[in-house]
Amino acid sequence: MSDEMEPTGWSSRRVARTVLIIAVVFLAVWEMWRFLPALAWAGVLATATWPMRTSLAGRGMGETEIAALLTLVLAVVLVLPLIVLGIEAAHDAVTIAQWIRDVRQNGFGTPDWLSHLPFVGDWVTTWWRTNLAEPGAARTLFGRAETSGILSVTRTLGIEVATRLSILVFSLLTLFFLYRDGPRLMSEAHAISHRIFGPPGSHLGRNAIMAVRGTVNGLVLVGLVEGVLLGLAYMAAGLPHAVLLGLTTAALGTVPFGAPLVFVACALVLVVKSQTTAAIALVVFGSIVVFVADHFVRPILIGSTTRLPFLWVLLGIFGGLESFGLIGLFLGPAIMSVVVEMWREAVAGEDGSSSQRVPPASGFQH
Repeated sequence: MSDEMEPTGWSSRRVARTVLIIAVVFLAVWEMWRFLPALAWAGVLATATWPMRTSLAGRGMGETEIAALLTLVLAVVLVLPLIVLGIEAAHDAVTIAQWIRDVRQNGFGTPDWLSHLPFVGDWVTTWWRTNLAEPGAARTLFGRAETSGILSVTRTLGIEVATRLSILVFSLLTLFFLYRDGPRLMSEAHAISHRIFGPPGSHLGRNAIMAVRGTVNGLVLVGLVEGVLLGLAYMAAGLPHAVLLGLTTAALGTVPFGAPLVFVACALVLVVKSQTTAAIALVVFGSIVVFVADHFVRPILIGSTTRLPFLWVLLGIFGGLESFGLIGLFLGPAIMSVVVEMWREAVAGEDGSSSQRVPPASGFQH
């Protein structure tokens, strides 16, 4: 009788243990929910820069020294541009505030080129003369903007900056421990994955890591190239703060179609200065650079590392961005790489023999 009851008891204990594990994991995720972005960013940064850690470990450095050095380097690389941008933004904010006060007192004359705009020239000129050219109208317009909008935007921006700084601090703190204890954590994760999923689990984990690393390299390198090329274009157009604009373009260039936010705004500034030819040239050049980078260079860089087809790279990038925010740029391709690899393993079978029996779909070969 006891022998017959033993499997049932063993099964009950296994179910109870599984339920307990799921409940504890759920509570842990719920407890750390607000810190998950910081943990995710730390994981992405550690994965992307792990070859540097391996190189330093090969030179005989201790684990704590490696973790401290790499964390400090990344802190400088990430924080220093933010400080420069903050200082420049504060300086420009003062300049803009002075310009608004001047416009409220004296008005802002109507540019001659407004009337030459196709289709909307007369309407824009009339609106400008009514709302900006006369000091009284300009005082009413900007006074309403100052009282209703500027304070609200400033308050929201301050909250967002404080939130992002807290995420950055926790990311760097987590990054230190990942650098220091990473080999042990990977060994333990490999053992757990092998116990639960078998050999395919480790294989899928390696694919996800390679996807994250390839995505970081693709996004960062392409963003830097976009920043350099468009920074040179800003200099050629005679825009002030061309280097700062190039840095901003490089930062936003990591996000697909983020760079146009900068060069289109710069083109509008050139239009206001009556430099229409330079504005058109900047928009055309920037559009070509962004189109080539987002549709060809970036998918090739990411796809060559992850063995993902072109379409799945785009779906991973844009789908991840839509679903998870900025961190989804890196998580999306990693998820897609795991899905595609699971598909390939399902087609091939565990021993790979069934891959010989499945006829290729000629219309999708590449």
